[in-house]
Amino acid sequence: MIMVLHSRVFVLLVSVMVLLLLGCTLSFATKDDIECLKSIKASFEDSFGYLNSSWNFNNDTEGFICRFTGIDCWHPDENRVLNIRLSDMGLKGVFPRDIIKCKSMTGLDLSSNKLYGKIPSDIAKLIPYVTSLDLSSNNFSGEIPKNLANCSFLNILNLDHNKLTGPIPPELTLLSRMKTFTVAYNLLTGPIPVFRTAYSVDSFTNNPALCGKPLDQCRVTTKGTKTGVIAGAAVGGVTFAAIGTAIVLFFYYRKVSVMRKKDDDPDGNKWTKSLNGAKGIKAS
Repeated sequence: MIMVLHSRVFVLLVSVMVLLLLGCTLSFATKDDIECLKSIKASFEDSFGYLNSSWNFNNDTEGFICRFTGIDCWHPDENRVLNIRLSDMGLKGVFPRDIIKCKSMTGLDLSSNKLYGKIPSDIAKLIPYVTSLDLSSNNFSGEIPKNLANCSFLNILNLDHNKLTGPIPPELTLLSRMKTFTVAYNLLTGPIPVFRTAYSVDSFTNNPALCGKPLDQCRVTTKGTKTGVIAGAAVGGVTFAAIGTAIVLFFYYRKVSVMRKKDDDPDGNKWTKSLNGAKGIKAS
């Protein structure tokens, strides 16, 4: 009887400890998410006042951030951010690095704003669990970071209508869950990698130096070929010059030889004199 009582007490204590641990974890997650949104609000220039009018942090009730414009929570009464949707709000600034504090976020939409600068090279560290990322219709520049390939849960990646340069990283083909991908209307160059999903022309259009399926084939003008052509032209030029020089020298020495002969026998009858001399010897 005593052992059974001790066993029940032990189970009760363990249960209480687990609940306390979960409560602490949830509390920390909540604080992080609130700090995340505070940092995002501070980092953007809010031209139209959407964030300033809605994102009021003078509140400590559970789930108050879930009522912010553009914020979806895992549960309406829980301050844990699920999605951030701030499309077409006239926001100006760079990609907010403190978004890393929204640790349970799965969707990020910052499209149709005035964001600029480079997409962070360690973006997968900042948003590791996103399934949807939309940065389209902004002014992002620089190259598409290879690190995006580490966002292994991505289903949707929209980077169109920016000023991105360089090639499409082949590493992005490793995103096996990705169903929607668009980089149209940028300044990308080079061949399109072979993705597992066959994306349409619309995903890549209006990148003047981008080539390969589903766009036009890439031209075979490798650096090695150009070097070979240049080297061949140089050798051909040298050979032609050498032959030309030889011909000129041949005619020059031939002319000199003829002139010397004329100087030795200006009348051109040296052979006649030799013949007469020979006859004279015979007569005597």
